[in-house]
Amino acid sequence: MNRREVAVLLAYAVKLDPRSAPADQGAAAEVLDQWADLLADVAATAEHPGGRHWDASQVVRHHIATSPYPIKPADVSRPWWAFKRDILDRHTDPTPQADPDDPASYRAELLGTRHAVATGAVPATTYRELTGGPAPDVAARIARIGEMPRHLREQLAEHGIGVRRVRFPELAVDCPRTNCRARKGMPCKRPSGAELRSHTHDQRQAAHAAALTPEQAA
Repeated sequence: MNRREVAVLLAYAVKLDPRSAPADQGAAAEVLDQWADLLADVAATAEHPGGRHWDASQVVRHHIATSPYPIKPADVSRPWWAFKRDILDRHTDPTPQADPDDPASYRAELLGTRHAVATGAVPATTYRELTGGPAPDVAARIARIGEMPRHLREQLAEHGIGVRRVRFPELAVDCPRTNCRARKGMPCKRPSGAELRSHTHDQRQAAHAAALTPEQAA
């Protein structure tokens, strides 16, 4: 929130609970400075992929209605970070359009997407939305990119970004095995439903090899 939004939020809190009113103009300016600093990274409103809605004013209202203690900026920031963390936990990083051979651009795009999702600038992409498998052009891109370099995965992990490892070019085709039927871009599965991490089924490898053009197979 910017300083004006924080000032409006503070005025709302004072309206609901006069105990939080500053003693004088100097104290009011000091309180506004404190709140503006602590809530600079908190959104006034935001949407959640699960259908919930964030509204800082409603957090203030809930606190005043349920707590015997005067509201503090942390009473707004803590719920926001929990809300934001839940959004990012549900988010599936899309494959960047940047060249994977350009680690700086690739990493910058991933970080930018994460920031946009966290601030509500773009909606989160969830696994639920991808259960049908990626579009054909995305599947082809996955096969072309292959596995992300280890040093890039480590750099992204330092920023709390987990990247799904994609090792196998045969992920570009559906798995024809009867008890698997994994869609394009998705790992093969055991009969129990658990994902295979170390390999893909022989039938899928054969299907991928059969789908290659002479130039690709060369």
